[in-house]
Amino acid sequence: MVQGRNVHDESPGSPGGGVYDWYQRGVKLLKEGSPAAAAALLERAATAEPDSRSIREALARAQFNSRQYAEAAASFRQIVAANPTEDYAYFGLGLSLWRTGDIEGAQEPLAIAVAMRPDERHYVSALKSVRATLRARREM
Repeated sequence: MVQGRNVHDESPGSPGGGVYDWYQRGVKLLKEGSPAAAAALLERAATAEPDSRSIREALARAQFNSRQYAEAAASFRQIVAANPTEDYAYFGLGLSLWRTGDIEGAQEPLAIAVAMRPDERHYVSALKSVRATLRARREM
């Protein structure tokens, strides 16, 4: 849950409103298909509220969707570190690592996500793809 703290940044060029406003606008931008703009706004919110899981997850999704895979992996790692029961964060971390080219590193978080939610088809499919890629590379 985003804390209701109303932190304002009055520096030139900063968005109006407080942290909750930034979060709401960032989520809206993400839903509307503007992930890079969402990531910029959500990064500001995450800086002001570093312990907010909601902000961090939205930021990680925006970073991933705007192809900032290394940054998304770092954000998902922070979520996992703070709450190791977040299956979606493991999934996001695995996909982000995969997209950075760290196929080996992607395997473990995806396996954890699948172990936590074996019924989630996207998790299972991603893990199978990573493992197939690793097998194909070993056979070369």
